[in-house]
Amino acid sequence: MSNSFENPSKQSKSLTLALGAMFTAIVIVLQFLGSFIHFGSFSISLVLVPIVVGAAMCGPWIGAWLGFVFGIVVLFTDAAMFLAVSVPGTILTVLLKGTLCGLAAGLVYRWLSKYNVYLAVFAAAIVCPVVNTGVFLLGCVAFFLPLLSEWAGGVPVWKYMLLGLVGANFLFELAFNMILSPIIVRLLRISKKLG
Repeated sequence: MSNSFENPSKQSKSLTLALGAMFTAIVIVLQFLGSFIHFGSFSISLVLVPIVVGAAMCGPWIGAWLGFVFGIVVLFTDAAMFLAVSVPGTILTVLLKGTLCGLAAGLVYRWLSKYNVYLAVFAAAIVCPVVNTGVFLLGCVAFFLPLLSEWAGGVPVWKYMLLGLVGANFLFELAFNMILSPIIVRLLRISKKLG
């Protein structure tokens, strides 16, 4: 089943751009709001839902764009501790994790939507936080291992990273995404049919 939002007609391109702009605004607002909600040291990424929905409705490149915007906002709201240690490492990690999670969600959705749209959005909702958290952990290992060793306070660093640094956040983001993304995509598809 092809995604009708990705039809190359002029009207469809205009709709895709309008939706992309709307999702961009939602990502910015949700990331600023989410920066005040913390589990442990880091804020919850509420923006993964509009990234997945935007990637599903508008394609992988809009998903990548939304993830990139998410990364830019994170640099201004949530990255101070890491920026103090390595500016290039922080910028690279934060922008890559956002961009790649949006791109991956869009590609998974595009691939699976040929078979089942709702399975596709559910899979994209899983892939997005997995890639986001995975790239964050890789960036931590590459650029911030001494800092994380200090924060771990004698606990093995890998254990601290998985349980203390990302554990609760990841599980919340994954559950939030898996529940809301399919519901929102379904509602948008219904409203498109009615409109």
